[in-house]
Amino acid sequence: MRKLLLPVVIYIFACTIGAFAQTDVEREAIRRTAVSYAEGWYEGSAEKMESALHPELAKRIARTNDKNQSRLDQMSAMSLVQGTRSGFGKNTPKDEQQKDISILDVFGGAATVKLEMRDWIDYMHIAKFNGRWVIVNVLWELKPKKEENKKP
Repeated sequence: MRKLLLPVVIYIFACTIGAFAQTDVEREAIRRTAVSYAEGWYEGSAEKMESALHPELAKRIARTNDKNQSRLDQMSAMSLVQGTRSGFGKNTPKDEQQKDISILDVFGGAATVKLEMRDWIDYMHIAKFNGRWVIVNVLWELKPKKEENKKP
């Protein structure tokens, strides 16, 4: 019985190591997708942005006006790529180009990622699609404007 136990323990250990290594590889690929999205925006690189997106991306924000009426605004992959190509992100000084990435959860071919940029926070759903990780959904929220010239 003891002769059988050692090979079984080694097999289980080997399988566990393989699973962790695969997870690290997948998490790095997920992180690279979020980095491509952020850097694409800041660099004005439509190609880099497009490489991170599924063509049927839905990027949404819930906005509420002064009368407490809400609406849902949406961007498609095409509109996000075109906005990136316009170069709005290139106006952000290098030292302010925040791109803090937190992988919140990964299960199979689905991941939830929080990306904090200078002016907003994106909550992303990233999926493994045809062998690569791409962003399929984004719910985002603008950060409050900083009041640099506050008077006491």
